[in-house]
Amino acid sequence: MEESKQEQNKKRNRSLFIYVSLGLLIFFGVQRYNQIINAPENSTFSEFQAQINQGLVIEATIKEQSNTVEYKLANNDSLFQTDYPEGFEGEIFKLLIDQNIVLNTDTEPAGMQDYFIAFLPWIFLAGFMFFMFSQVRSNGNQIMQFGKSKAKELDEESPKVTFKDVAGAEEAKEELEEIKEFLKSPEKFNKLGAKIPKGVLLVGPPGTGKTLLAKAVAGESNVPFFSISGSDFVEMFVGVGASRVRDLFKKAKESSPAIIFIDEIDAVGRMRGAGLGGGHDEREQTLNQLLVEMDGFEANQGVILMAATNRPDVLDPALLRPGRFDRQVIVDRPDLKGRTQILKVHAADKPIAKNVNLETIAKQTPGFTGADLANLLNEAALLAARKSKKTISNSDIENSIDRVLAGPEKKSQILTEEEKLIIAYHETGHALVGWALPNADPIHKVTIIPRGRALGYTQALPDSEKYLTSKAELKDRLAMLMGGRVAEELIFADPTTGASNDIEKATEIARRMVMEFGMSEKLGPMLYGKGTNEVFLGRDYGRQQDYSDEVASSIDEEVKSLLSDAHIIAGKILGKFKKQMEDMVKVLMEKETIDREEVARIFNKIKKVNITGSGKNLKLA
Repeated sequence: MEESKQEQNKKRNRSLFIYVSLGLLIFFGVQRYNQIINAPENSTFSEFQAQINQGLVIEATIKEQSNTVEYKLANNDSLFQTDYPEGFEGEIFKLLIDQNIVLNTDTEPAGMQDYFIAFLPWIFLAGFMFFMFSQVRSNGNQIMQFGKSKAKELDEESPKVTFKDVAGAEEAKEELEEIKEFLKSPEKFNKLGAKIPKGVLLVGPPGTGKTLLAKAVAGESNVPFFSISGSDFVEMFVGVGASRVRDLFKKAKESSPAIIFIDEIDAVGRMRGAGLGGGHDEREQTLNQLLVEMDGFEANQGVILMAATNRPDVLDPALLRPGRFDRQVIVDRPDLKGRTQILKVHAADKPIAKNVNLETIAKQTPGFTGADLANLLNEAALLAARKSKKTISNSDIENSIDRVLAGPEKKSQILTEEEKLIIAYHETGHALVGWALPNADPIHKVTIIPRGRALGYTQALPDSEKYLTSKAELKDRLAMLMGGRVAEELIFADPTTGASNDIEKATEIARRMVMEFGMSEKLGPMLYGKGTNEVFLGRDYGRQQDYSDEVASSIDEEVKSLLSDAHIIAGKILGKFKKQMEDMVKVLMEKETIDREEVARIFNKIKKVNITGSGKNLKLA
């Protein structure tokens, strides 16, 4: 009811303002029109004098306030006006009296009406500006409050996220549980001389649940929670960012104990002095103020700063030191157990078929983040809805995995039989080489159906989680990548462009083996270059190559040697098991997609090969 009354009052005031404004405009317009209609014609003072001497002037009015004379002529009903020099009133009086002209004087100042008419436009403009600003403020836009913080405070009525809603990040939850205990019962820690951490930095790839963990902390702890994005501090106006930081910490201190959460802190926390044209800018002022608030002369009792980023390498070192961000919580990609738990959380509100095994799906999705898994089940639900199904089946989830990994199926892309045959041999080459090598991942699926940019693909998945990769495994992976190209060369003698992505991946793996992993006997265990981390222009610009041209040439030779060995291995395997390759191509041309069981049936007579030697001395056993 109160809101409706307020709205009615707003409407009433708005209507009143409009009616008053229209009335004033009409009044001002009428007055101005009368002034224009009745305005005298202008003439020069010399003309006025000549008309007096000729006896044409019959009446005159001297206006001393404006140094003007209004007069009438005998043969004209119009009113004329002329200006006279200041202090010339006496001579004009004498001239008019000598000619027996009716003389009037106007020495009274302008009345209130005249003043009101003169100032009416300014009054109207001031009223209009006041009305507009009052409307802006009533709508909550706070147009003039640039320096105020844009942080959102979660209230008790808003839906809460708890640690139960977060799956696949058990270590991170344990770290944050301690923060919650600090806020709930600080006396337990104070007895032992323990101080509450000032800052907690959540670090991890995109989609791993950093922001969700922060929301869970807000839901678990019964303290005020202020959330803001790093980009909200940066504005085009100088000093706005620093002002917002001060205002944010002021609010948090007034509500202490409290938590401040800054999402994507790398937008404002990038290392200082990294600008190519100079280091002092608005963003750095904001960062400086943030550092002062976190560790200044004033104590921040009971205020914990939480932040999230996926680029910790670009953050300023002063921001990461103990005393500011005391803890860095790694939120990594979930393992098999974590993926299973995440799938259970997202499957809780979806009608999943009874024969769907979420653990099996978790095994098929290594490297998927929480966001990827959520998107996976959502895509499966969309596919099931298109087919008017009541539940989500295994086939829907399988298609969803293919859709996420390789893109949507291109039904409109019609391949010729010749192109289809080339793709079948290409994918068979990958699958056969991967099956025969002892350290390659097991083949899960082979398809020649175009998806996304791929005309076909072979999916190889490990049986268990792997955190380390051996040199032998990387070499087998290189040979498997080369299998498609070698199959084309073996059968058609004229390779196509279909292996471009395979060659790109193989070259990247081989180069990292030499430059990062120290797997070259010739160059030894040494790091060459700065690795494959993302480049930060402000830090990495101008850095020169840290190895000689001779070493660069040796690196190229070693990379070429690894790729050449992989090419030879793939050629020997495909040549040895050519019959099985032909059998699989026939099945692919017929079914277009082959699963793990079908691949095992075709390749059941193939035994794992052992590789000895390298280069020309390379042999299979």
